[in-house]
Amino acid sequence: MTQALLLVVLLAAVVTVAIVAKRVAVPYPIAFVFGGIALAFIPNLPRPHFDPNLIFLIVLPPLLYGGGWSTDWFEFRRNARPIGLLAIGLVVFTTVVVALVAHALAGLDWTMAFTLGAIVAPPDAVAAEAVFQRLAVPRRVVAVLTGEGLVNDATALVLYRFALAAAVSGTFSLAHASATFVFASLGGIAIGLASSMLVAGVLHVLAKRGMQDATIANVLLLLAPYIAYLPADALGASGVLASVAAGIYMSRRAIVVLDAEGRIVGTAVWQVMIFLLNAFVFLLIGLQLPGLVSVLESTRTFVRDALVVSLAVIVVRILWVYPATWLPRALSRGLRERDPMPRSWKPIALVAWTGMRGIVSLAAALALPFTDAHGAPLSGRAEIIVITLCVIAVTLVVQGLSLAPLIRWLGIGETASAQTLETTIRIRALEAAMAHLRTLEPSFSSPQHWEVAGRLLGEYEQRIAHLRGHLDDAADADEATSENAVAHHLERSTLDAEREEIARLRTVGEIPDDVYRAIEYDLDLADMRLR
Repeated sequence: MTQALLLVVLLAAVVTVAIVAKRVAVPYPIAFVFGGIALAFIPNLPRPHFDPNLIFLIVLPPLLYGGGWSTDWFEFRRNARPIGLLAIGLVVFTTVVVALVAHALAGLDWTMAFTLGAIVAPPDAVAAEAVFQRLAVPRRVVAVLTGEGLVNDATALVLYRFALAAAVSGTFSLAHASATFVFASLGGIAIGLASSMLVAGVLHVLAKRGMQDATIANVLLLLAPYIAYLPADALGASGVLASVAAGIYMSRRAIVVLDAEGRIVGTAVWQVMIFLLNAFVFLLIGLQLPGLVSVLESTRTFVRDALVVSLAVIVVRILWVYPATWLPRALSRGLRERDPMPRSWKPIALVAWTGMRGIVSLAAALALPFTDAHGAPLSGRAEIIVITLCVIAVTLVVQGLSLAPLIRWLGIGETASAQTLETTIRIRALEAAMAHLRTLEPSFSSPQHWEVAGRLLGEYEQRIAHLRGHLDDAADADEATSENAVAHHLERSTLDAEREEIARLRTVGEIPDDVYRAIEYDLDLADMRLR
């Protein structure tokens, strides 16, 4: 009964926090931080004990896989240099600086100090993406920050793995760690690609034999992160890189191995799952917080130390980004010619300030074992979790809430160009469809062929004219916008009329529920096209 009550409380908290976040226009990760802290002050709630490895296993693979899936591979390759400097160089630098601060202030031994450094080193792109969805920013900035969020988790978690092994066992070998790092990285990527090829092959065979549907396909996709992560982890390779590589590969193959319904259902499934994973981890920390705080010798001291560590991770990023932007160009004439220094300091400032910590850091902190290799309580575990939570809260609140005002103040949004690009691509796709339809005209053998083809061409021409209205100058665009609004209003009105009619027929028993749901699904798809 206690576990059932806890599940109900967490689900109710998720819904409540989400509604509040929607109402006050705050990104979900920031709201979940406050929601988790609020749970810590509710008396008599169950305070469950869980296996740290289970949290790590359940949470990380799908998050990393989802990050790989949403990565623009071409933009990633195009910006590999700045991404590498941030995702590898900055993560290592932050780990070292935080370790120095934590050892000097919090009194953590060196192994646990480096463990803390690796935990809080990687920024989380989720909160930034939530802001970017509302305020379009330069595409290169988004590409760099998204690519950094993809790779920096792998870098930090590999460092975390070595530091934690040293903390638990009490021994560390640089030569062994270096060799293991190379094997873990290359092996993880190879296993991730192999596992995703296997999943893609299974989906292809099922589709070829007519045995695949949206449900089966998405169950396989839900398993895919673990199919990549578990073998890599068991073989000593990087399960993190395996999950990322699998996500990138499958995203490029989705158009081949999934049908339209599978992709639509999959998008909804993954959005809900990533949302719930973020919510539950932040809320679970709220249930653990009272117990963690109770074992601290001085809560006030550790809050002070956490604030200093938070300041350190913010300042270190700012100090790194500007030299990392300028120095490579100063040392390489070829790079200066291929990729000149940005004309404005504003995009650099945005990259430097976008360093919120989030779900990966929290999951890594919660995954710390309770005991060391000798069975004794792991020294510093509670301190690291509390400091990590404070760093996440400070960076999400200070940087996350200030990100949208900063973008507006800098004036670097490019919403218009992003919309123009999308509209242009849509027009090109429609023109390609019209060209293909005209190539089929020699094969038409009946008046019906010509009649249907003419109707389709007319619809395509109308949609192209509709889209080109968005590409006119400002005066024409206002008129086109007004015309589009009228068209959308009329189309939605007709869709509503269709819904009312099928609902009436369902109410009086003239159509069964399965027919009703099939028609409703088609109407919903048509409605989504108008958004």
